[in-house]
Amino acid sequence: MPVKLPLLSATALDAPITWWRNRPISRVAFLRHVGTVARRLPPARFILNLCEDRYLFLVAFAAVGANGQTSLLPSSRAELHLRELAEDYPDNHRLADDDVGSWLVSEAMDSAMPIIPALPMDQVMAMAFTSGSTGRAKPHPKRWGELVGGARQARQRFGFEPGMTVVATVPPQHMYGLETTIMTPLVSGASIHAGRPFFPEDVRAALESASSPRVLVTTPVHLRACVQAELHWPAIAFLISATAPLSAVLAVRAETVFGAPVLEIYGCTEAGSIASRRTLDGDLWRLYDGFHLRDGALSGAHLPEPVPLNDGIELCGEAEFKLLGRLEDLINIAGKRTSLGYLNHQFNQIVGVVEGVFWLPDDTGSGVQRLMAAAVAPGLSERQLLAALSERLDPVFLPRPLLKVERLPRNETGKITRDTLLALIGPTATVRRGRS
Repeated sequence: MPVKLPLLSATALDAPITWWRNRPISRVAFLRHVGTVARRLPPARFILNLCEDRYLFLVAFAAVGANGQTSLLPSSRAELHLRELAEDYPDNHRLADDDVGSWLVSEAMDSAMPIIPALPMDQVMAMAFTSGSTGRAKPHPKRWGELVGGARQARQRFGFEPGMTVVATVPPQHMYGLETTIMTPLVSGASIHAGRPFFPEDVRAALESASSPRVLVTTPVHLRACVQAELHWPAIAFLISATAPLSAVLAVRAETVFGAPVLEIYGCTEAGSIASRRTLDGDLWRLYDGFHLRDGALSGAHLPEPVPLNDGIELCGEAEFKLLGRLEDLINIAGKRTSLGYLNHQFNQIVGVVEGVFWLPDDTGSGVQRLMAAAVAPGLSERQLLAALSERLDPVFLPRPLLKVERLPRNETGKITRDTLLALIGPTATVRRGRS
């Protein structure tokens, strides 16, 4: 008999799992909603979950798993990406907010006490996908036992518990959002805010409407915008940031503005979240309990096999490490070595640069490759930017071209993909390329 784990922790079944459409939804009501959607789902092998309402996503995700089907979690809503998924997984059905919401409204809820489904640990609950920064998105199956194991580790590390409310700016389709806002309420008993606030005032209003203690799950991009908004924020227990390294400068400002500790999660789509740190405590990351790093690969805990990491790692004892930068970011130009992470750090230290990023174009075989860069720097000219960079970098690392843009192209989780950077130099890019 396969080993099974419950879909929902039996802790505090009468406590709300979310606030949806201005009313609390208990865990018992949630299980009834799951049953309703499970009965209405078509018999497709794969369900493409496009729900943006976090509670509707949660209900659909649970119903798909209860039916023994698998959720497809796209890394992008771009139609090309969705068509590619449909080609790769032809036995699929798309599910959106209108579908799930209408089912919940149109069908009367059963008043009987629902049974908590138990799912096999080895059931492929979802297929998560890489961001597609290097080409066609790569699938990563997520088994129920792995997802529950990761959620239990997060509960132990961050103290998620019943009564706590999680407000998030990240989509549930992303592994970071899936773990912190979907698996957390299922396993730990915490509640979630059903929305996905985007602008700082929306984030403030969502936090204000949530019950205390509150947790904000966000990204460096959203965190910077919230800090700069100069709003009055309600009390927060702590903030979690992921998807990109958080600078100590921003972390200091955020802790001052919110009056709460800022924590970071390190992870990847392949393994999920694996380590955390408080940014102001230094550059050491601490592994979740049960994980081990050896020769650049992660093993232990709930992982069925070792997972190679795409970042350079320097071990500092058994459970701590330093990040040296992504292996794919290490570059060698004319015999001189550096990393894109170092170049970006130097770029963003220039006074007047709001955001700046380097990238390396495809090798055309025509000779020495030259770096490219884009910057949001309203008060500086390209010539001034190059002059400032020349004081910090070896001449071989100066970008050609250097583009000024109104904003950097980011996806839903605040990441900048290589494809969107390369598109900046295309004929339709709206950039200034003068020699002022």
